[in-house]
Amino acid sequence: MQLYINTYGAYVHIKDEMFEIRIKKDKEIEKHHYSAKKVTSIIISLGAALSSDAVKLAVENNIDIVFADWNGFPYGRIWHSKLGSTTKIRKAQLEASLNETGLKWIKEWVSEKIRNQTDFIKKLKKHRQTKADYLSAKIEKLQALEISITKLKGNCVADVADTIRGIEGTAGRLYFETLNYVLPEEYQFNGRSSRPAKDPFNTFLNYSYGVLYGKIEKALMIAGLDPYVGFLHRDDYNQLSFVFDFIEPYRIYADTVVFRLFSAKKVNKSNTDKITRGYYLNKEGKELLINAFNNYFENDTIRYKGRNQTRSNAIQMDAHSFANSLIKS
Repeated sequence: MQLYINTYGAYVHIKDEMFEIRIKKDKEIEKHHYSAKKVTSIIISLGAALSSDAVKLAVENNIDIVFADWNGFPYGRIWHSKLGSTTKIRKAQLEASLNETGLKWIKEWVSEKIRNQTDFIKKLKKHRQTKADYLSAKIEKLQALEISITKLKGNCVADVADTIRGIEGTAGRLYFETLNYVLPEEYQFNGRSSRPAKDPFNTFLNYSYGVLYGKIEKALMIAGLDPYVGFLHRDDYNQLSFVFDFIEPYRIYADTVVFRLFSAKKVNKSNTDKITRGYYLNKEGKELLINAFNNYFENDTIRYKGRNQTRSNAIQMDAHSFANSLIKS
């Protein structure tokens, strides 16, 4: 299980070799206990605290602790000092970022992202026959963009980086235009926006991506990969460039969780707060999203490589497969 600590003033410490979370409510203290054997990660929002004993118990049980901002974006984490990564994998990753191997993978990840977007719209079309013509037109355009990615030629990512970004940006615009078109009128939005989000839909989506970033970073580090050595995204100071590369095929998971909440009209005005120039996801909104997110990632299963797997396990397996491909190539 993952523990999300997003209540202001919450305190995590140790009681009888278990994590104890103390939350003050109406002058009383609520206490919740969790076995370290059942916890896989702890995500702590601003305004919460944890003891050094809790850190020690987490490290001893290989539980990563993630510190997230109000938008769910991870800004720091605590890991076991023995990550199990190898120098060989990271050297191969660095080499791939400068040659045709990196280009091969970027084309594959971006193509899969666009293909996932297309498949999602196809599913929407099945239950929206009155909008079939509009959706079919979007599907054709996205399929053409995916083909354009596969046909790109170059010796490294740098040769075609601008073209890839342009195609990816066009696909994203078409995709989110389509999601907006099929949403109930009260939830519709005007394109993607972030920091701050300009509407409730983007507020939920941004927070969902933030949580997903943390999952991807963890999967990469466990597989021995360097989250900072990217192929397509620029290596800016302290930027998790490779997380932003590797996440592309899995963004559809976050999209699905958020879209389902809105299309089922489970989101209401009390889930977000209006702030200067945008919206903010409040405590109630975070609880709604995190519950749906965790259920989708940790409880639902998909058929993956001949076995039923959670989506979290599938991402981890993909990270290991990619790392192994680097050192075998």
